[in-house]
Amino acid sequence: MRSPIIGLAKASHFGPTLIVTLASFFIAELYWPLASSVLIALAIFSGQLIVGWSNDLIDYKDDLAHQRLKKPLVAGLISIPFLRSALTLVIPIALLLNLSGPLGLTAGGLSLFTIGWAIAYNLYFKFNLFSPLPYAIAFGLLPSLIAMSAGEIPPPWMWTTGALFGCAAHFINVIKDMEQDQASGIRGLPQRCGSKVSLVVAVSLLALTAAIVLFSLPLQLSQ
Repeated sequence: MRSPIIGLAKASHFGPTLIVTLASFFIAELYWPLASSVLIALAIFSGQLIVGWSNDLIDYKDDLAHQRLKKPLVAGLISIPFLRSALTLVIPIALLLNLSGPLGLTAGGLSLFTIGWAIAYNLYFKFNLFSPLPYAIAFGLLPSLIAMSAGEIPPPWMWTTGALFGCAAHFINVIKDMEQDQASGIRGLPQRCGSKVSLVVAVSLLALTAAIVLFSLPLQLSQ
């Protein structure tokens, strides 16, 4: 029995989508009143839906080959036409929320730019050595574009820690499917490094991220 709502939620990669959305809301709260923060979170959420749903469509054949039943298309919770229809519906909503809401044209355009990089990862970058690049750009821009929307100049540490965290997330995310990816010819940087090295790289990047935040944030708040 199909469950479209559950299927759409799973296809959105619900856990990461929820984390990114909540993080966007709390960052927005530093610069905007509640109503604007909610709109910003919804704008980011709509973008995450595009990323997650397009990912499941792009990866469907590989997911089917490896019988990844946690994927809703493979499990039969939703169909490809249904997911395509949902994606077609959410794209104009994302454009409207990002460009017409509190983010404005500049920050909203950057938000859409990060969505483009995420899709480029699924189509191209995950097959080569530069696979961390879309993660670095997207995560590096996310907190900074929210600050920019409020007329603030993001400090360098904000860009840097976002990019480092994004790269760490990439290495961690790949580990669970490492062997299957290698069998499918997906040869991003983590797949070339292997599981053990990828874990060491991820932990090192997270430690560096935490160190920069702990050093830089008190200085930022004291200014």
